[in-house]
Amino acid sequence: MRASFVFSEVLTGLRRNVTMTVAMILTTAISLGLLGGGLLIVRTIGKMQDVYLSKLQVSVNMTDDVSANDKTCSQAICAGLRAELLNTPGVKDVEFESRDQAFQRFKQMFADMPGLEQLGRPEALPASLRVEMVDPNRSNVVVQEFTGKPGVKSIDDQGVFLQRFIGVLNGFRNATFVIALIQALAALMLISNTIQVSAFTRRTEVGIMRLVGATRLYTQLPFLLEAVVAGMIGATLAIIGLITAKVTFLDKVLAAPIQSGIIPRLGLLDVAYVSPWLFLTAVGISALTGYVTLRLYVRL
Repeated sequence: MRASFVFSEVLTGLRRNVTMTVAMILTTAISLGLLGGGLLIVRTIGKMQDVYLSKLQVSVNMTDDVSANDKTCSQAICAGLRAELLNTPGVKDVEFESRDQAFQRFKQMFADMPGLEQLGRPEALPASLRVEMVDPNRSNVVVQEFTGKPGVKSIDDQGVFLQRFIGVLNGFRNATFVIALIQALAALMLISNTIQVSAFTRRTEVGIMRLVGATRLYTQLPFLLEAVVAGMIGATLAIIGLITAKVTFLDKVLAAPIQSGIIPRLGLLDVAYVSPWLFLTAVGISALTGYVTLRLYVRL
């Protein structure tokens, strides 16, 4: 089998049906770009879980009278609650945060937003017992046992907020995957149609090759390679699009949450991590679609 002949046939096929080839490449690129975006969201969720699970706390907020009158957690109600928490199975440590300390933390968190910082008042923030769990997934034990106890105004479980936020990200991920699947179906149909048109336009020369003894694989290989090459070009464009979107859009829009540590930064290494999967998906789908099309619809 002459490799030069096969590759020349591939280039000829791509040039001959240039409009359909461009449409196939762009559709594949959009589909793979959405798939890559979904994979990057998955990596973001994984990073957030790794970062936050070790820092999750349960905040047992004190009532207004305890917050105002007990600034060191030395009085009976606050000290008793702290002792009970320390003796609760699964609790690793308990730290007291006074109303003034909570206000200082509030100002640090919103230092980049002067308007919001000025609206805050120490009286609006409760003192709290910040509970660190051995297993953050068992924070519901503290919530159930201490809700409604004297001196307890409310209990905030950070794990619940994290799960809600991750649920929102999962929703974006699922929507991205659904749109990517729809685009992938369109790409599959374009690949199939392009191969059929390409085979039809070259039916005479393929027929002559079969008459002089060329094998079916030899005559089908150029069409398969056309689909694979188009798919790889689409994957390359998808990766370029992900990098461009990261640098020109995401890094600017999410600059504040990233700097404050709310959302972990996605780097070029993350894009590099998902890139091989995009190439493998492009090659696999293109080759499989081309093979099935040639077996079912084209007789070479």
